[in-house]
Amino acid sequence: MHLSRYFLPVLRDTPKEAEIVSHQLMLRAGMVKQSAAGIYSWLPLGLKVLKKIEAIVREEQNRAGAVEILMPTIQSADLWRESGRYEAYGKEMLRIVDRHERDMLFGPTAEEVVTAIFRDSVRSYKDLPKNLYNIQWKFRDEIRPRFGVMRGREFLMKDAYSFDMTIDDARATYQRMFAAYLRTFARMGLKSVPMKADTGPIGGDLSHEFIILAETGESEVFLHKDLLDEEVPPADTDFFGDLSGIMDAWTSKYAATDEIHDAASFEADVPEDKRVTARGIEVGHIFYFGTKYSAAMGAKVQGADGEWVTPEMGSYGVGVSRLAGAIIEASHDDNGIIWPVPVAPFEVGLINLRAGDAGTDGACSGLYEKLQASGIDVLYDDRDERAGAKFSTMDLIGVPYQLIVGPRSVKNGEVEIKIRATGERETLTVEAGLNRVIEGVQGQRILA
Repeated sequence: MHLSRYFLPVLRDTPKEAEIVSHQLMLRAGMVKQSAAGIYSWLPLGLKVLKKIEAIVREEQNRAGAVEILMPTIQSADLWRESGRYEAYGKEMLRIVDRHERDMLFGPTAEEVVTAIFRDSVRSYKDLPKNLYNIQWKFRDEIRPRFGVMRGREFLMKDAYSFDMTIDDARATYQRMFAAYLRTFARMGLKSVPMKADTGPIGGDLSHEFIILAETGESEVFLHKDLLDEEVPPADTDFFGDLSGIMDAWTSKYAATDEIHDAASFEADVPEDKRVTARGIEVGHIFYFGTKYSAAMGAKVQGADGEWVTPEMGSYGVGVSRLAGAIIEASHDDNGIIWPVPVAPFEVGLINLRAGDAGTDGACSGLYEKLQASGIDVLYDDRDERAGAKFSTMDLIGVPYQLIVGPRSVKNGEVEIKIRATGERETLTVEAGLNRVIEGVQGQRILA
């Protein structure tokens, strides 16, 4: 993409309404623009990040055996009355009355809708297990939306819902999602720690929040230091084998959010030099809640013995849009965002230091074509701007690799490379520099 043709409304100054780094940088980098309190338009740069995050989430869900569907944003209140949640949910639910005076709502979650789909479609134990997931916009009318996409009212969420015949089967599904989540966040360059958590209004008796550590985290977390070095499940993990060892390794050591933190247990179970108290950002939450919704809504399947059984259920959420902010909170510096390659809006920034000069224009065009031919997502800054402005823009938007071309480098047959994460600069021959960048990008596309 040529920057002169792109829509990238970067801001020089930090907007006053932005309280945390991710909100500041998303606005300054032209990723989002606020439309109303807690509601944002996603501009081209932000949308590219969102789509890359979504793709990783989708790949790991598919790998773990979940099947994608798409459910509506507007739901019938009658379904929520079946589960008993319509009146209990509170003012966060945006309630709507349609032209026929029917009660509707903008879905904050989708347990009722997916249970109705299952109830009306599945009758036999032979069709289980099933895990259906949905990547869709949700709405929760936060009383005080803040921190940009980290606590907005409208947000993109991956929510999966599992149906199993027995408690043991349901817990095996839970373990698959547990392992899939570890891989999902690791592939985005994040170190997530699963922590015991309160199940809240969704209910159930088994729940983990996946937390990344960040100074601006919304909650205090407590954990054993060794969890920060725990191995993430590898790419060749057999998701339909025994995953209990993975879950045991991650849950045998203390890790809890402040909601259920037990100070006495923390001090008793964790050596003093291994105790970590920090701030954390929730990026995923998984629940096993048994028959809470299937029983209330009359979902049943016939077992091998002919008896009707109420299936066991779980739900598994990932804040897709929230992750865009969370990654920035975990990876930035004074100059801007530092995107890990797998979620970067562009993998390489090509900077022409003298646009309009025949030599640099020709050299940049050749590099641009070769990068594209190698499958590299490249942003070519071909604008008639001063060099400092071009460097500042690339640093602000966080492009992982920069290729810098000026009259002197063209004359010498060289190109300068800058690695955004470290600030390291290196001057190489054009061929060597091109290969260095291509190999660097390809080697980092999958981090887990």
